[in-house]
Amino acid sequence: MTTAHDALHTPAAHGHDAAHEEHHVSFIQRWFYATNHKDIGTLYLWFAFTMFITGGIMALCIRAELFQPGLQFWQPDFFNQLTTLHGVIMVFGAIMPAFTGLANWMLPLMIGAPDMAFARMNNWSFWLLPPAAALLLISFFVPGGAAAGGWTLYPPLSIQAGMGMDLAIFAIHLLGLSSIMGSINIVTTVLNMRAPGMTMLKMPLFGWTMLITAYLLIAVAPVLAGAVTMLLTDRHFDTHFFKAVGGGDPVLFQHIFWFFGHPEVYIMALPAFGIVSQIIPTFARKPLFGYVSMVYATCSIAILSFMVWGHHMFAVGMPASTQLFFMFLTMLIAVPTGVKVFNWIATMWQGSMTFETPMLFSIGFVCLFTIGGFSGLILAIAPVDTQMQDTYYVVAHFHYVLVAGALFSLFAATYYWLPKWTGFMYHEGRGKFHFWWSMIWFNVTFFPMHFLGLAGMPRRIPDYNMQFTDFNAMASVGAFCFGLGQIFFLFNVIHTIRGGVGKAPAKPWEGANTLEWEVPSPAPHHTWETPPSLEMVEKGLKAQGLLEDHHE
Repeated sequence: MTTAHDALHTPAAHGHDAAHEEHHVSFIQRWFYATNHKDIGTLYLWFAFTMFITGGIMALCIRAELFQPGLQFWQPDFFNQLTTLHGVIMVFGAIMPAFTGLANWMLPLMIGAPDMAFARMNNWSFWLLPPAAALLLISFFVPGGAAAGGWTLYPPLSIQAGMGMDLAIFAIHLLGLSSIMGSINIVTTVLNMRAPGMTMLKMPLFGWTMLITAYLLIAVAPVLAGAVTMLLTDRHFDTHFFKAVGGGDPVLFQHIFWFFGHPEVYIMALPAFGIVSQIIPTFARKPLFGYVSMVYATCSIAILSFMVWGHHMFAVGMPASTQLFFMFLTMLIAVPTGVKVFNWIATMWQGSMTFETPMLFSIGFVCLFTIGGFSGLILAIAPVDTQMQDTYYVVAHFHYVLVAGALFSLFAATYYWLPKWTGFMYHEGRGKFHFWWSMIWFNVTFFPMHFLGLAGMPRRIPDYNMQFTDFNAMASVGAFCFGLGQIFFLFNVIHTIRGGVGKAPAKPWEGANTLEWEVPSPAPHHTWETPPSLEMVEKGLKAQGLLEDHHE
């Protein structure tokens, strides 16, 4: 990472910031005591990628076992540990830290702030992550192995499990604490440190989505902490919150967990919406269609996300009236989401589009995320969901939302901002290859799972009926090919850090007009120590179509 980041901040081409580039500090000081938002963003992004590879290897172990019927490689208990930790690591270790890393890197640049509001808390929020990851990985080696009750940690399985479950609970506390601190930082930065002239309704949409995501996290991370603390006391102090034998209720855990868990889905989706809303206007070379409606749609999604948790629980025996309530509200979320998809398409409509890698990943995101949204709409229908509950149809649905959704948007963001981070241009041909490879093999992996689920194959099982063999074999081959493609992505990123295909200009994308493109590439260690001028801000706002109301 040293070479990576020393390349990220070469003193060349920094002009007015050259004076501040004389920060010759040791490796330990630079990274362990990091308070600069760019360094902390880089730490987050590398950590998230490491966790993505770790969780990915677990996914490949799962798919290897499921290549054909019968037990090939793993005992059922270890298989359950793999499915559980794959989920926990991908959600809490890969996707959420990656978005926090992007927010750290880009938000101050985009809103004209010199840094994040609380620099030392920012450092602390990152350094809680590696110990949490270590706890999760160590849990494989303790007596009884890792947590094996699925990433949702439902009792009674999670009450009966060995000490791997305690390690997982402790890890979740650390990850939640990290998220809350990162979120407080984002909220404070966005509300208090915007450049003069940038009102809330003139802020880049990525700023809005990160702000709302941060509010969601502050609201629901303590709920998860409460749920896992009750699990812990049930396990060790006989409190009987969730133990039916002592008058507790296992379904209570599901209510608390999903009250966290459904907003969590949008914590992973909203930043993706923000990224795509920056990239599509850039490569369509026209302002984002319906900016204000996008902001209101984002707020609506966030508010509705608190009212639909019960759709994860249609099979627990809740009253029909309650099922109807959750069913209709869940369908209602499709409205603001539909507004977003419409606006992205309207932005592209009759634009002067070019198809660089970030744009390809963004369009791939819109197409596949919409498929994931439609399968979600199907699962929202209570009687249908009762049939599909815990089948591979659900697995297909949320991987379309989280892999083709969150992950594709992260790839898009990486290619889009890589020139600003490193000062070099990535290899466009390799980027496009990475897109098409990922797009094809993603669909080969996850599309057949819809059919498996419709045919009744349950999820989280290491062995299955002969009738499911062909689609499972197809999914396993797809998964290994998809995984291989991500090594190619890593190669492309490292190649770019080391010089890529040449120096990047301050503004490598013709249609880009947000503030981050006003600073040199690579972004100097310190930016916006003097806030950007009102003229500079207004020039960008006019280009984004956000200032015409002042000049009628």
